[in-house]
Amino acid sequence: MVGALLVGTLWTIRSSSPSPSVSSEQRVAPAVVRSLRVNVERKIPHDTEAFTQGLVWENGVLFESTGLRGESDLRRVDPATGEVQALVTIEERYFAEGLALVDDRLIMITLDEEEAFVFDPNTLERVSTFSYEGAGWGLCYDGQRLVMTDGGDRLTFRDPETFADLGSVQVRLRGQPLRELNELECVGGAVYANVWGEEYLVRVDPDTGRVTHQIDASGLLSPEERSGADVLNGIAWNPERETFYITGKWWPTMFEVTFEE
Repeated sequence: MVGALLVGTLWTIRSSSPSPSVSSEQRVAPAVVRSLRVNVERKIPHDTEAFTQGLVWENGVLFESTGLRGESDLRRVDPATGEVQALVTIEERYFAEGLALVDDRLIMITLDEEEAFVFDPNTLERVSTFSYEGAGWGLCYDGQRLVMTDGGDRLTFRDPETFADLGSVQVRLRGQPLRELNELECVGGAVYANVWGEEYLVRVDPDTGRVTHQIDASGLLSPEERSGADVLNGIAWNPERETFYITGKWWPTMFEVTFEE
């Protein structure tokens, strides 16, 4: 189990053309889901003991939350080398999950303990705690609200100051509910999501819940690397380089990537 700046930033779509208008009497065709592929720009060592749950880039560093009871922690990682610069452990009874940065606060959710921890990103000191109902998988911040998953097919929106539930939207891929949404990354009005157990990511319109892009991330690890690794999970956006970082649980490598058609 338990992470739209499109044209001119994430990738260039050369085949785009305006959609013709459709009258109310015409049958509306199903929305097209664009297929993208991961393009690896750089490989970075990744700690194979990190059961990656959340990943966030900010000001030249990566923050990573890792899971499993008795093994959960919060890390500050050098994105150039993969070196763990600082680490704080989480109490044994908690299973840490997704991670988001809200201004000068890191917020980490937990699997089924119904608590979210707030940390100082400079010291990694825990400064406060939120309570909520239900499971916690993925988390990201879109600049106004937190977006959260619980392993189902919904994105839930939360107040970043109180963690209050602000409503939700069902995520649908080609008209069907998309379940087991996992780690999240909010980028330019869109939400990128890992799907637990799958080797692809999706880009979701949070206003409608529709998956607009499906991103193939298969084949990143060699057969030898796959032998000790778990599922793809962890996605972070670097606005300075206009790249994503992606990795997985117990993966030996983190990848700096772009997405292309």
